[in-house]
Amino acid sequence: MEIESLKFYNKPPLKNPRMILGFSGWMDGGDVSTGTIQYFRFKLQAEKFAEIDAQKYYLFNFPGVMYEAAQFRPYARIKDGLIIDFEFPQNEFFYEKKNNLILFSGKEPNIHWKDYANCIFQLAEELGVKEIYFVGSVAGPTPHTRGVRISCSVSSEKQKIELKENGIRFTNYEGPASITTLLTKLSLEKGIEMTNFIAEIPIYIQTRNPKAIKAIIEKLVQLLKIDLDLTDLAVKSTHFEKRIDGLIHEQPLLATQIKKLEENYDKEFFEEKGGFEEWLKQHGINKL
Repeated sequence: MEIESLKFYNKPPLKNPRMILGFSGWMDGGDVSTGTIQYFRFKLQAEKFAEIDAQKYYLFNFPGVMYEAAQFRPYARIKDGLIIDFEFPQNEFFYEKKNNLILFSGKEPNIHWKDYANCIFQLAEELGVKEIYFVGSVAGPTPHTRGVRISCSVSSEKQKIELKENGIRFTNYEGPASITTLLTKLSLEKGIEMTNFIAEIPIYIQTRNPKAIKAIIEKLVQLLKIDLDLTDLAVKSTHFEKRIDGLIHEQPLLATQIKKLEENYDKEFFEEKGGFEEWLKQHGINKL
């Protein structure tokens, strides 16, 4: 069944492609969701081929004070009294042939979630997509000085076997749901496996997080065998961490709190690995 909101501009020459989703808004702290898709898109020179029309899925005239309502309205640009640009929320599909990838960058809808989800599934069906991956983030009590923890939720039990072998932790959560949770729930009915990778980012950093973006992309590159040089992203990640270190050095109280986060992180890490003694054995290290 053709969905009116789904607009194709061409049908890309792909064979059983994989799809990666990113959404702005919910679960996009540190720009991990949108930043990952943006990096893939420009690095792989992916081409736009379809989009979801925004008219049906968003509330534009939301009641409330101006700064709250502004989050829901379309974007406009006026120069010297002339309207230069007027943009509705963008929900765009891109493809990259060499790695057989479809990338989606969108804004989580306000209303008609199932119809919106069906747009994504309709495109997936037409192009033979059997695997969909969402990437996002949550803010938590994690220090920027440690490795980025990635948790995961999946649409079926069998997917967990391969992911366990790649050191992925599985999510335990109860609370407000996202569009990706609905997509994951519906995916089995569509014959599609869906996987959600969520990076835990420091709650005290309110800016783009290249380190978390790098961690998510490395995981996708490994699992999907994507041919991609990440040297530039590694450099950005290193610079980001050094810049944060410099800012924290000027705030002793925050530095003390981060030290506590490091202690908690290390304790949880070694408990997950079966204790410090077991971790030493796994890494072939002899005690002094």
